[in-house]
Amino acid sequence: MSRRLALLLVCLVLGRAAEAQRPLADYRYFRALSIDLNGRPPTRAELADLERPDFDIAAWIDNHLSGRGYVERVTRIYTDLLRLELPDSSISFAPRSILLRWTSILGPDGRPIDLYFRNGQRRAQPAIDGQVCFTAAEIGIQVPSDGASIGTPKAVTRKLLEARTVVVRPWWLYADYARPLPRDRASAAWVQRFGYELVWSMFTEPDGRTPMTGVRVCREEAQTAETGRVFATGYVAKKADPLLPGRLTRLPSDTPFAVANAGSSVSCSLAVAFESSHECGCGPGLERCLPSGPNGFVSPWHAPLGKDATFFAAARPAILWLRAWWSEEATKFIEQIFAGDQDVRLLLTSPATRVNGPLAQFYRFFANTTCCGAGTELGYTRPVPLFDPAAVPTTLAPFEVSTWATVENRGEHAAGILTMPIFLLKYGSQRQRAHAIYKAFMCREFVAETVKLEPSTEPDLTKRTGCATCHRRLEPMAAYFARVVESGWTYLPPTTFPLSSPRCTARDRAQMSPACATFYDPDFTDERSTMLRGAYGAPAHADAGPRGFAAEVSSSPDFAPCVVRNVAQSFLGRPLTSDDERWRQELSRAFVTGGYRIRALVQAIVTSRQYREANDVMTEAR
Repeated sequence: MSRRLALLLVCLVLGRAAEAQRPLADYRYFRALSIDLNGRPPTRAELADLERPDFDIAAWIDNHLSGRGYVERVTRIYTDLLRLELPDSSISFAPRSILLRWTSILGPDGRPIDLYFRNGQRRAQPAIDGQVCFTAAEIGIQVPSDGASIGTPKAVTRKLLEARTVVVRPWWLYADYARPLPRDRASAAWVQRFGYELVWSMFTEPDGRTPMTGVRVCREEAQTAETGRVFATGYVAKKADPLLPGRLTRLPSDTPFAVANAGSSVSCSLAVAFESSHECGCGPGLERCLPSGPNGFVSPWHAPLGKDATFFAAARPAILWLRAWWSEEATKFIEQIFAGDQDVRLLLTSPATRVNGPLAQFYRFFANTTCCGAGTELGYTRPVPLFDPAAVPTTLAPFEVSTWATVENRGEHAAGILTMPIFLLKYGSQRQRAHAIYKAFMCREFVAETVKLEPSTEPDLTKRTGCATCHRRLEPMAAYFARVVESGWTYLPPTTFPLSSPRCTARDRAQMSPACATFYDPDFTDERSTMLRGAYGAPAHADAGPRGFAAEVSSSPDFAPCVVRNVAQSFLGRPLTSDDERWRQELSRAFVTGGYRIRALVQAIVTSRQYREANDVMTEAR
């Protein structure tokens, strides 16, 4: 072959390749699609597929609209909008009735023993009632309600040790803790089996060598009964009373509940049982309690992409390990709706959720321990939960971190993310909760008029000059949360907390009892009526509750356009402008007609001219 002919053949091949090669815009478009729907740039093999003459981009998009990358992508839109995470320094959830404190005492042989107990645990003996189960004279040290022990430890006698304490095989150390003789002890394999990890110091006794086969707890904490008897000592604490010898705190006073119900049976799942009975403990394998120290639970830390893709994990207190799953519940819930291409309104209205082992433990044993505080004085002792403990799967053990189960119906008051702990704590006040949803699902903000603020004693913000512009809309929405305690999830039922309570009426603030002032607003109280806190903007909304708010927002004409706006802006990487208005209206109509499904909306967005142009413009700008 002549050199000239060879050159002609090379030119012919290159020419045909150039003719077959796609325009650069197609590669940009495919790269953007892959990042949005796959969660990564395309591989060489995928680019080779793109270059095939028979490559069907529409089929590729349709196939990837049900993948993991797509689900994570659309889920992130709403987790970012709602910012459903709590920093470690935020609101602390640490009820005394569920926290096992840890201290060290000397055993009969003079060796250290780790001892677990609950602060405030009721005990039959006055000398130790409400504190650790030994006196200072018996173990040489005093154990304060927090901080290090005081004094020099001395060996406890064998007889006293066995009389006051017992060794238990706890849930965090045994998978079969509920059996009479647990044998399935925690090991490194638990990470693969359950997604659960303890630091290895939790596997040995204080000597660092002897394998830990159980933990020693005070006998009252080790009790497994479902009910206990209420007891009243007749003691009333007074500040002037001297402390009993060896005690750092005064004896616990009888609660009003104990005085009214002495001798009766009480469920050990209630906070009033912890305060009023010495027969209620932490249940089988201590499953109704968490060890508050030492730091032994390895939990995800710095996980902006979710617990499955954590940047860092470390040993942390069990209470932080538990809290980490509140935000994950919301994420799993949102993912389930998008993965199943369900009606997006379910984000606010669905009674369902997703729980794993730690969340099942929380909802069965821990959530209602925050109830009822001052409400007991008004007769509220048995909580009406936002999440009915009876709906929680009993098959999930506390350490089953990686196993997730769907709960179809949490209870009559459940309303999507509106009644999840992460939302109710992230947005603690009634107004914050209303505003967060108003902004995320209606794409609207509260903008005040240009007014001159003047001093005012008007308690009704819907009327106060300078405030009325925003609060005429905000207060009625906030009223939907009047029956959910601020910075908590305790529900206030109408039977115990009517909108206006005759027993809480008062001539002025000074005459209102502290319990009444906790739940009823002194600014809206007189001798004839009262008003449940937060309800004055629209009293009827209080009884409708979060479910009523969900119904109002999801049926609003602003809801669908807001969803379209949020999703479109996220995929375009820019705000929508007036030039996009006709397109947005078309998307909104199709979205509503299609049953409020996100998948078809995303498909319409990524196949649009606007999506192609947005990526071309961004690429050129870079």
